[in-house]
Amino acid sequence: MKRMLFLLTMLCMLTAVQAENYPYRSDYLWVTVPDHADWLYKTGETATVEVQFYKYGIPRDGLVEWEVGTDLLPADTKGSVQLKNGRAKIQMGTAKKPCFRDLRLKVIVDGTTYQHHVKVGFSPERIQPFTQEPKDFWSFWQQQLEEAKAFPMHYSKEYVKEMSNDKVEAYRLKIDLDRERHSFYAYLLMPRGAKAGSCPVVLTPPGAGVKPIRDATTRRFYPENGFIRMALDIHGLNPTLSEEVFAEIRAAFDNHSNAYLRQGLEDRNHYYMKHVYLGLVRCIDILTSLTEWDGRNVIMQGGSQGGALALIGTALDPRVTLCSANHPALSDMAAGSADLTSGYPHFTKESGAYSEACLKTLPYYDVVNFARHIKVPVYLTWGYNDNVCPPTTSYAVWNVLKCEKESLITPINEHWTTDATDKGQMQWMKGRLK
Repeated sequence: MKRMLFLLTMLCMLTAVQAENYPYRSDYLWVTVPDHADWLYKTGETATVEVQFYKYGIPRDGLVEWEVGTDLLPADTKGSVQLKNGRAKIQMGTAKKPCFRDLRLKVIVDGTTYQHHVKVGFSPERIQPFTQEPKDFWSFWQQQLEEAKAFPMHYSKEYVKEMSNDKVEAYRLKIDLDRERHSFYAYLLMPRGAKAGSCPVVLTPPGAGVKPIRDATTRRFYPENGFIRMALDIHGLNPTLSEEVFAEIRAAFDNHSNAYLRQGLEDRNHYYMKHVYLGLVRCIDILTSLTEWDGRNVIMQGGSQGGALALIGTALDPRVTLCSANHPALSDMAAGSADLTSGYPHFTKESGAYSEACLKTLPYYDVVNFARHIKVPVYLTWGYNDNVCPPTTSYAVWNVLKCEKESLITPINEHWTTDATDKGQMQWMKGRLK
């Protein structure tokens, strides 16, 4: 009996370590419940949200100050409501045009201010991007691709013992991209002992920022399930550099005015992201040159900036057969110039990104225009509470896709996905392999 009690105690302790509490290690909890279960309304309908607040799991009373504004834009409606037994209802009003409206909440309890927000959509299936496609959009990129082919494929490859195990072989690559000495670093994870012609390949571009390649080992389940996966850095920085060095580089290169995403924006031929977009195709060249590639399946996958690049690579390279993307950045970027909801990196007028020259460049690099040209199946995920890549711009992308498409919409999510969602994307891929 004592042994049974000990085992049960240990099991509870292990479960607590794995699951902990929701929200993660937090003393307080907001619960916001729109009166439409899917958080969606038709334009003209009124949205009502029940608000609940708990501290230590106990309902608490207090005066909630609230405001409502269109997704990422300033508030246009304000008010307050008293929590009774930790609960109150707030009428958010309606919207005349397709959009998302954001209810922003603030309460002071025990001298501490707690904030939260919840977004609901009004006819989001009718949201269309502000960004229009230039007449020479596709011919511009076809010309860039032809010019890029003239540079011979060259990369170095070294085995990484500390990232390998009995199921996975890991390699670090440095990939030369062009005569201007642009390069990528990457980790290549392969099923150990893979036979020739046996593996689909997955290319995963990174999220935004200047940082080491962080998800090479956390996505080990790809090679463990028979995929070859390449995880990228796009800045040509050796991922073995220390975090201190990366911090210094970020301070010098990536800490103001949208940094590299603003660099060279005045000229479409010299914008920083040009070699990045073209470099995706070079990475596919490498993946499809591997003897272990199955000769059929080439998949793009990523989140945020990586989700944007996954969609862009899918449009640019006809070898891509599937695409899975989370909350894509770089979508409808110019919308801010018209005081509309814009996608990350949320350029501002003060940054100079909405000058006449920059506004001519942006459409050639916007995800919505690449999405119009995708012909293969796409699996897209996004959340409504995301303030980095807002739901407005995810819908702008989704609504212009004319290919076969599936979505996983997770309203409560901010700028994150769960392990279950990440593994579900891989299962979606497995179910659609040729």
